[in-house]
Amino acid sequence: MRDLLPPAVAVAVAGPDDWSGQLHAAEAACLGERAVDSRRRDFTAGRVCARRAMVALGLRPVAVPAAADRAPVWPAGLVGTITHTRGYCAAAVARADEIRAVGMDAEQHRELNPGVRRLICLPEEDEQVQRLPPGIHWPAVIFSAKETVYKVWHPVVGSWLDFHDALVHLDPDAGAFTAQISPARVADTRVVDPPTVISGHFAVDANLVRTAATLTLR
Repeated sequence: MRDLLPPAVAVAVAGPDDWSGQLHAAEAACLGERAVDSRRRDFTAGRVCARRAMVALGLRPVAVPAAADRAPVWPAGLVGTITHTRGYCAAAVARADEIRAVGMDAEQHRELNPGVRRLICLPEEDEQVQRLPPGIHWPAVIFSAKETVYKVWHPVVGSWLDFHDALVHLDPDAGAFTAQISPARVADTRVVDPPTVISGHFAVDANLVRTAATLTLR
């Protein structure tokens, strides 16, 4: 993820030992006794990475509990994001006086089944996919980009964003994407200066799609 985010954002990617690392008491309390092993491992790796990213910013590592919707609750003065997929986990943290919001997502690089693709992609995006170079599962990239866009949008606006509320344009030559938020969704917000366009970068290898974006302060 380091190559997809600006220098003001500290990034940490999980190593082999991080999936069974130590949690703070406030973090462990968010899991509950019924958390399955995979959920516990993902949660743990994400929090270990989050604290390592804090250290990279020169800060004391503190707990990152979860809200009722499972979103990370960042300490005052920080913005951040966590992502995990099979075999991969990363966290990114930035100072809130430098970055308004940060989001990132990792997904398996594979073809989406037709039903999932319909839920994710707008007709304009399906048409775009037909024009893009072969060899990459572009709907998976669009899916990941929209997950990243949501992670940027939600902390700022405080509302949900449906997959069809963002129209993603991919630039494969630049490894970049731009998401246009639905005007109706923007008009429905109650915050001052809600984001209307969120831009980021993506990278694809044989197994993994990675996307990341930031929202800068105005």
